Amino acid sequence: MNNSLGILREEKNKWERRVPLIPNHIRKLKDEHGINAIIQPSEIRIYPEDEYEKAGAIINEDLSSTSIILAIKEISIKYFKPKHTYMFFSHTIKGQKYNMPMLKKMMELKCNLIDYEKITDEKSRRLVFFGRYAGLAGMIDTFWAYGQKMKYNKILTPFEEIKSTIYFHDLNEAKEKLAEIGEKIKTDGLPSSICPLVIGIAGYGNVSKGVQEILDILPVKEITPTELEFLHKNFSNNFVYKVVFKEEDMVERISKEKDFDLNEYYKNPELYQSIFHKYIDKLTILMNCIYWDKQYPRLVTKDYVSGNFEKIKKLQVIGDISVDINGAIEFTEKSTTPDNPVFVYNPVKKIIKDGYAEDGVVVMAVDNLPCELPKESSKEFSNSLIPFIPSIVKADFTKDFNSVELPNEIKKALILYHGKLTPEYEYINKFL
Repeated sequence: MNNSLGILREEKNKWERRVPLIPNHIRKLKDEHGINAIIQPSEIRIYPEDEYEKAGAIINEDLSSTSIILAIKEISIKYFKPKHTYMFFSHTIKGQKYNMPMLKKMMELKCNLIDYEKITDEKSRRLVFFGRYAGLAGMIDTFWAYGQKMKYNKILTPFEEIKSTIYFHDLNEAKEKLAEIGEKIKTDGLPSSICPLVIGIAGYGNVSKGVQEILDILPVKEITPTELEFLHKNFSNNFVYKVVFKEEDMVERISKEKDFDLNEYYKNPELYQSIFHKYIDKLTILMNCIYWDKQYPRLVTKDYVSGNFEKIKKLQVIGDISVDINGAIEFTEKSTTPDNPVFVYNPVKKIIKDGYAEDGVVVMAVDNLPCELPKESSKEFSNSLIPFIPSIVKADFTKDFNSVELPNEIKKALILYHGKLTPEYEYINKFL
């Protein structure tokens, strides 16, 4: 306990420019709580080093003088030190194979691991997250993909004017462009050949809210999943149609002996099957914003798309924000990058091809979308994280797990303590 914290530079890829704490909050921690910060130098961090220095931080390659280390993405094994406490998105709670060596190294070194993803309130709602920004960037990138796909199909739409998120100066510029597009849709309408333009959103959490924040800039009419069936009889070219799918819209009980039960579905998903196929041919764009694990039914399968390709020609783009490989969208075969954000899945040839110039469904699968809005997303993340920092820095991590004084929200997020999986996460042992 030396009343200090360190911030590692991000090294996972060239796009990761985000920070867990912004300079203003480093200053606040120093002035109000006497907490000093050591910042590892970085050539790509969105906030330059001089801003951190002005806030009272020390720039130093060596973080060994502090035992509390913060990062955003997974940390390289070379940086772990014995008995240190690390906070980052570990991507281990599903037993992700590619991160098990990292977790094992932390266990060998008797480290503590606090995962941002598991910092939740009493209702299991996440408190520290980038989800909204994944939704914002994901919807912008998907509109770009749709505009380019239509252009490739020789259909001119106002969406071809939009850029992918990284090529906008900031979020405000992107929103201004979408507002211009919205005015064109109101005034001139959309081409009859693509109407009604229907955007389906699977999920209603933070990611979905970000998606809808962008979508709602356009002239939008929201309809229910049930109303989709009748939309082709009465629609306007001057609107985009939005439909949000909840669990009860996407799955049904295999046995019809009783109605859908949300608690039962999450506890016993094997009792349920997907019914999402009945909507697919009515959607132009699908935004996948749901949490998915292998015990849950898929939204869109390869077999369904292959067997019904002519029927579902309306579906042009899937914005797979969740990016579970071969997951809810089974033909999400890989993740993509901000500079190469999409590929096409051709269900006849059963191949994928980078870009949008191929017959099939375009998939946007960027797995680090908030990186495309690094300053805005870092600021909001830091705002949500800073209330917990003083108690973490001042906690006595030499005590046993039951005795260490931490806020409940943080204690629930401790995956490792003294190098051992805490009771809630002992199930990860089977993946090691």
